[in-house]
Amino acid sequence: MRKRQKEKILELIQTFRQAHKEILMAVLKGEETAFLLLEQCQQGAVRIGEIIEQSENECSEIIGSLEAYCEWLYEKYQAFVSNEEPTEDFLKEGDAFCHRLSRQIAKNISVRREVVFLPYKASMWDSLESVWMAAREDPSCDAYVVSLPYYDRRQDHSFGQLRDESEMYPSYVPITRYTEYDLKERHPDMIFIHNPYDDSNFVTSVHPFFYSENLRNYTDCLVYIPYFVLEDQPCSNREYTEAVAHFCNVPALQYADRVIVQSEQMRETYIQVLTQTWGAESRPIWEKKILGLGSPKMDKGTAGKQELQIPDPWRKRMYRPDGSKKKIVLYNTSVSALLQHGEKMLDKMADVFSVFRERQKQTALLWRPHPLTLSTLQAMRPELLEPYRELEIRYQNEGWGIFDDSPDLDRALLLCDAYYGDRSSLVQLCQNMGKPILIQAVDQREYL
Repeated sequence: MRKRQKEKILELIQTFRQAHKEILMAVLKGEETAFLLLEQCQQGAVRIGEIIEQSENECSEIIGSLEAYCEWLYEKYQAFVSNEEPTEDFLKEGDAFCHRLSRQIAKNISVRREVVFLPYKASMWDSLESVWMAAREDPSCDAYVVSLPYYDRRQDHSFGQLRDESEMYPSYVPITRYTEYDLKERHPDMIFIHNPYDDSNFVTSVHPFFYSENLRNYTDCLVYIPYFVLEDQPCSNREYTEAVAHFCNVPALQYADRVIVQSEQMRETYIQVLTQTWGAESRPIWEKKILGLGSPKMDKGTAGKQELQIPDPWRKRMYRPDGSKKKIVLYNTSVSALLQHGEKMLDKMADVFSVFRERQKQTALLWRPHPLTLSTLQAMRPELLEPYRELEIRYQNEGWGIFDDSPDLDRALLLCDAYYGDRSSLVQLCQNMGKPILIQAVDQREYL
């Protein structure tokens, strides 16, 4: 049985106690409301019995007590109809039934939690997956994954094309359609989200019903876990805290009941930034809300290479004709670099491709652009969209490098021998895995 159901049943039993007092007063005054209240108590007991019988608990003792209570109510109904005066034991008898029922339910009805995960980008599922796995393995928990469709934003920030990535998750993740899970009706014990922006994202948006400001109304605990990991530095570094402040000052930090970040050091950074934003009196709120328990993205990176499904075209570019493996460089390009540098960034990318094309016998380039690159350019820098598309199509058609636009980030991380590209979550992930890191500079054109 759900915790919320059990609590409501126990609350209903307490209302029986109050109803008994009102019944007694109504009978003594000769008011007809006494009979209505007796009927309502009986209906409530029957409803409790129906709910309990639908649970997986052994409930014969409780059902027996409910039946006895209903018989007692019927006897009192008949007695009062016959104008018998209530005895002084009426309230004691009623309280005894309520006490027995409350004790039996508290002791014998086990509680199951319902937890729902609400990802919207399949490529960001790794930020929730290990938590979902733990919930799935918990015998007292029912875990659901509900993939949310999302809109691309137009240049005027209105909703554009609706996208649904529910078919893009790993095959071992059962997806429940968002139309088949009624948050209002089910009111899960916990909701996990990785989208913190609500209406402040200029590139994409889930439906406003699924904004954190609204979701908090349909759960006992709304949990936000960032879809990214950041470079960890002491929060005493003012330049660093200013650089990451926009990751902290998002709607989900305000509306979530709990926020899980990648480390205790990052927790201190969040607390400091948010305290500066909301004032010193808000610090206890952030200290309670934010937990430095680690990022599920780090957990995802511990899988073994033997579990990876490598496409045949990738294998042809990863291995030489003699079967020996090339060095694989993960090339990651971010949307922020494109927005900041524009055409200079496109020139840089073309230059990088030229260098690695010349060295394809020794090295395989695995290019993984940010999954929201096209949507971001369309919404914010449309003049760059076609040149970027041409660059992407040319890279794929030439066939010497690997292009990865799949949701499976973990595969790229495990396959690569080194990282090259822009600053992003992937830098921290590769560092944790012991991979060499080289950050690209847009103005650098000389290579060894």
